[in-house]
Amino acid sequence: MNARVIVGMSGGVDSSVAALLLRDSGESIAGLFMQNWADDGSGDCRAEDDRRDAVAVCGRLGIPIHFRDFSGEYWDGVFAHFLAEYAAGRTPNPDVLCNREIKFKHFLDAARDLGAERIATGHYARIDRQHGSWRLLRARDRGKDQSYFLHQLGQAQLAATVFPLGDLPKADVRRMAAEAGLPTAAKKDSTGICFIGERDFREFLSRYLPARPGEMRTPDGRVVGTHPGVFHFTLGQREGLQIGGLRGFEAAPWYVVGKDVEHNVLVVDQGSDSRYLRSDTTWTEAAHWIAGTPPATRFRCSAQSRYRQPAQACEIEVRDDGSLCARFAQPQRAVTPGQSLVLYDGDHCLGGAVIAATDAPLERRHHDTNPRSSTA
Repeated sequence: MNARVIVGMSGGVDSSVAALLLRDSGESIAGLFMQNWADDGSGDCRAEDDRRDAVAVCGRLGIPIHFRDFSGEYWDGVFAHFLAEYAAGRTPNPDVLCNREIKFKHFLDAARDLGAERIATGHYARIDRQHGSWRLLRARDRGKDQSYFLHQLGQAQLAATVFPLGDLPKADVRRMAAEAGLPTAAKKDSTGICFIGERDFREFLSRYLPARPGEMRTPDGRVVGTHPGVFHFTLGQREGLQIGGLRGFEAAPWYVVGKDVEHNVLVVDQGSDSRYLRSDTTWTEAAHWIAGTPPATRFRCSAQSRYRQPAQACEIEVRDDGSLCARFAQPQRAVTPGQSLVLYDGDHCLGGAVIAATDAPLERRHHDTNPRSSTA
C-alpha cells in the first residue's frame, strides 16, 4: 500500500519530528531524501551525513525512505538564477526559489509519482482554509516562522502540503526528538546557502563569478579604498570593508550604500543611519499572490523586506504590469534589490515579489533611468 503522505527528510531535527508526529497520528507515511547539490567536498556541505541521519531516523520510526537526485533541477531552477542575480549586482534569496522550484515542485511531483496525496516538511508555518481558499499563516513560534520563504506557494501546493510543526515552539521539537530517541535531537540547525551549506562564501562565489578588484568610493566620488569584487557585498554591510582611520574623515564605521557593477565601484558611507541607506518607497517585479489575485489594487498591510525583520506598515499599489509600489509608514534601512518583499495581513501571508529598486538616493537614480518606473 502506498503512503498517503511523503515527508521531506533533510536529516535535521525539524523534518525528523514532522515525521514522528505524522506517524504517531496514525497517518500512512514514508520519507524521501533529496540530493540537490553535487557536493565537491569543500565547505560544510554534508549531504552524506544528512542522508545517513535521514535513514537512521526513518529506521527508528519504522517507515520506508525513498531517494531522489534533483541536483540538475536545482542548478537550472535555482543556482543559475542565483549567479545571474549576483552578476547583475543584486542580492538574491535562494531559499525562496528552493522552496518554489524544488521542495514544492519536484519533490511534490516525486511524491505523487509514489502514489502519495500530500507532502509534509519541517517548515515552521501553518495552513488553513477560509472561504474556499487556502491560506499560508505564520508559525506560532514567531522566532522560527518561515512563511517569508514560502510566499511563492500557490493554492495547488498548499492544498497538498502539511506543516506539522506550525503550532510548536522549537524547544518542544527538540524535546520530542530526544524523548523519541531520534539521532537528530541535538543536531545543529543547517545554515548557509540553501542545499549548499556553510562555506567561505567569497571563495565559493569566485569559482563561478570571477571578481575584479576595484575602487571603493564615497557617494560624492572620493576614493577611500579598494574592494575584491562588488559581488561579495550587499547593501548595509559593514564587515569586510577594511577601511578606517582615513585622514579627513570621522572615526566612524563604514557601510556599503551602493554598487555600480558597470564601473566596478563599491559605494560606501559612514554611519549605520546613512541617508543613502534610507528609503520610503520600494518598487518590485511582478508579484505572486497566494490566493491567485491581490486583495485590491491599492491596500494597506504590513511587509518584510528581509527575513529577520519586524513587519512594517505600508500601502501597496498594484501596477498595471503586476509589479508593486510599496510606500512605508516609516523609512526603511538597506532595502536590497534581489531580496523579497513579503506582504502580510496579521499572520496571513498574502504573497510577495522580488525587490527591483527603492527611493534611497543612489537607488533612485537607477530607478529613474528604468523605463518600467515611468508610472511610479
